[in-house]
Amino acid sequence: MARYTDAVCKLCRREGMKLFLKGDRCFTKCPLEKKSYPPGQHGPTRRMRRKVSDYGRQLREKQKVRRIYGVYERQFRRYFRQAVQAKGMTGTALLQLLERRLDNVVYRMGLASSRAQARQLVTHGHILVNGHKVDIASYSVRPGDVITVKERSRKSPYFKDLAEDFGKKQTPPKWLSVDPAAMAATVIALPEREDIDITINEQLIVEYYSR
Repeated sequence: MARYTDAVCKLCRREGMKLFLKGDRCFTKCPLEKKSYPPGQHGPTRRMRRKVSDYGRQLREKQKVRRIYGVYERQFRRYFRQAVQAKGMTGTALLQLLERRLDNVVYRMGLASSRAQARQLVTHGHILVNGHKVDIASYSVRPGDVITVKERSRKSPYFKDLAEDFGKKQTPPKWLSVDPAAMAATVIALPEREDIDITINEQLIVEYYSR
């Protein structure tokens, strides 16, 4: 599968909202604030003239969520199939599956400023789940799981600097119990829809895949 290598700020411009793909930089130097139109030669004109269809709105919502969580299309389809088989609302179940990804949990804990950085921490083997190293970013956590930083990794300059402000910059969701001193978190429940602070309409995604 192809990996996106262009400027990620173009993705925010394409979706018309901040996706927070570059961490702290999104709060300071965000191109979307100066160029609120889609990227491309005819960006401003195209946005003023075009009329978005129902399919277009569904597609954009699906792409938006994919890009926020950094998931490929094939992975996203697999998550949707799992959500269809789950109990309750399909859209909510889909978001729960995405929130339970290990890279997202590391980001929600405050160990990284973006999900991309959190994914890197996981794949480089810095994260333990219940005392065992897990280097798969898509690993799905469950209630009762304890996520910690490997002891050897905590001695690195990155985690030493992070320890000073850990737990202060970012407020973890209610379904995570974070221990700043131990640089650890416990999954105390499954995420609820109100815990997911992303401005999206998941019903449009359900409609997209139900065509």
